[in-house]
Amino acid sequence: MTFQISSISIYNENGVIRTVPFKPGKLNIITGDSRRGKSALLNIVDYCLASKDYVIKGAALRNFVQVFAVTLVKEQRQLFVARPAPAGKAATATTMCVVSQALGAPPPQRTELNFSTPLDIAKDVLSEFSEIDRTVRIPAVRSVTPIPPSVRHALFFCLQKQNEVANPDLLFHSQGEEFLPATIRAMIPYFLGAVDPEQALLENRLRLLRQELAQLEAAVAAARSLSPASGQALALVTEAVEAGLLQPPREGMAAEGALEYLRQAIAESAPTQMPDAGDDPVSALVEQRRGLRERHGRARARIANLKRAAQENNEFLDQAAEQHARLATLNLFTPANTADQVPRCPVCDSHQPQLSQIAEAINRDLGRLEADMTVIGNDTPEINALIAAEEETLQEIRGALGRNQDQLDTLTAGQRAAQGQADASRRAVLVQGRISLFLETSGRQVQGPQVVDRREEVRAKIAELEEAVGSGARDDRLNSFVSRINTKIKDKAVALDLEHKESPIRLDPRGLTIVADTARGPVRLADMGGGENWLGYHVATLLSMHEWFSEQRSPVPRFLILDQPSQVYFPEDAPDSTALAGPDRTALLNLYKTIHSTVEALDGDFQVIVMEHADLDDEPFRSSVEARWRRSNGQALVPQGWITEDIAED
Repeated sequence: MTFQISSISIYNENGVIRTVPFKPGKLNIITGDSRRGKSALLNIVDYCLASKDYVIKGAALRNFVQVFAVTLVKEQRQLFVARPAPAGKAATATTMCVVSQALGAPPPQRTELNFSTPLDIAKDVLSEFSEIDRTVRIPAVRSVTPIPPSVRHALFFCLQKQNEVANPDLLFHSQGEEFLPATIRAMIPYFLGAVDPEQALLENRLRLLRQELAQLEAAVAAARSLSPASGQALALVTEAVEAGLLQPPREGMAAEGALEYLRQAIAESAPTQMPDAGDDPVSALVEQRRGLRERHGRARARIANLKRAAQENNEFLDQAAEQHARLATLNLFTPANTADQVPRCPVCDSHQPQLSQIAEAINRDLGRLEADMTVIGNDTPEINALIAAEEETLQEIRGALGRNQDQLDTLTAGQRAAQGQADASRRAVLVQGRISLFLETSGRQVQGPQVVDRREEVRAKIAELEEAVGSGARDDRLNSFVSRINTKIKDKAVALDLEHKESPIRLDPRGLTIVADTARGPVRLADMGGGENWLGYHVATLLSMHEWFSEQRSPVPRFLILDQPSQVYFPEDAPDSTALAGPDRTALLNLYKTIHSTVEALDGDFQVIVMEHADLDDEPFRSSVEARWRRSNGQALVPQGWITEDIAED
């Protein structure tokens, strides 16, 4: 069993303690007027269970309360957790006080509190107190590092704020916050018991290996695209020749040969004979580029003509095939070379020696059409082959243009850098430095494809883990467990007389909502009408999930806090509960009977705390009321004596 709430306490600046007690394993109702601090009870629990934000609202609490605390109980153990209000202009308090106590011990005095436990450590202690397995890792959204489940994740199923309890778009606590819906989806399988710790470890390793494989694939692709630029290498060869470091190379040198040739250039200590100053390599490259662009234009024109011819052939074949099929299907005319060589009448099939010449003409046209279709049909594959060859040539020309541009860019950059370097030796040293930098960069790039061997190794490990994990084992368990929970939700929907109670009702863990499978199709919670249905399905779902948590010994805290579920029936500004009458009063009472029966059925293993505006003089509501905070009796969460200055009511 995990923990429940024994009490909630607040301390003022003088150390005076105000404690609100609760009964574990029971339905506890705090009823009263608005603005008396009822909703703050949920926020105090949230804040003391390691919230990263200062969620306390209300001027009375923020101005006159210095410490917030909850007392948690589990079997024969008790844990007191306190957290101070933020000091000064701090956004929140980052340290807490976590103390183990004897069962039934009162909250410590203010002077005994030592706020020395960091927030993360306190969260770990609370998670362990809830019996959450911190060795499990759940894949996290927007993070390569999986996260361990914690008490913060369990609270998704334990709290329902006033703006959540009857919200058609939000089923779970904090579902409306950015990025948290994905976290709730990830945590549902664990808290429902569908995640086996050992299998979760294997699945996490499998996920990491898949990420590693994706990174290796990207690295290999990048390495291949970053192979040494042949155009830049050849341009540096030209510079080295101009600087007298190398002799003019042979024509058609490949990139690998250029790299080897450049290594000779940086080994030279002095320039050799300078080439003829009249040679202009830039002009030669420009002329070469002009020729390449002309070839590029001609290749594109040939491809366009070939594609047009192929299209015309296809159009002709489609039309000819259609006409040929019509004539062949009719079969009105017998070919001239039949066995009896005597024409037949197309109507009565009798032999007619004097058949009209029209039939012979049609037969000849049909024969020519078949011949043309055969010729054109044979030409089409050849045209497609020519198109493929021309496109390959076009790609080669584009590559040559890219290398030509690299040569031009490198050569002109080298010439600009060499301007003013009149001395041949100084220019040669400059070129050697550029070549050395290029060779060093190219050497790093060449090492990229070596990851291919590692890629195969990772693939083998992935295959091995996939076999060990099995396909869909966790999903099968999750679907099975959710199906069992759906049966419980259905029973409560019938008890609460909700819309679509006659249809199958199911929890959608991906959509984080409730769906009714009607004869006209699925109906989501947001599409159901009325606040009574939204409230009813919220309560039915959370009660059913807590029944499952209890049956499976899940590490979810055994409490559910609901803030003003009667809001869909009871007008908040009504003077007293007599304003609620008729069917609305009956429906609200039925809701509390359903909650009470669930709590009683779990026999002390589940606690419900409700903050209400309504006050019904009926069972089980009346006997479950723990306090009435009304203006008429002066009762509220923050005692009136603590408020030493006028504040605006919240």
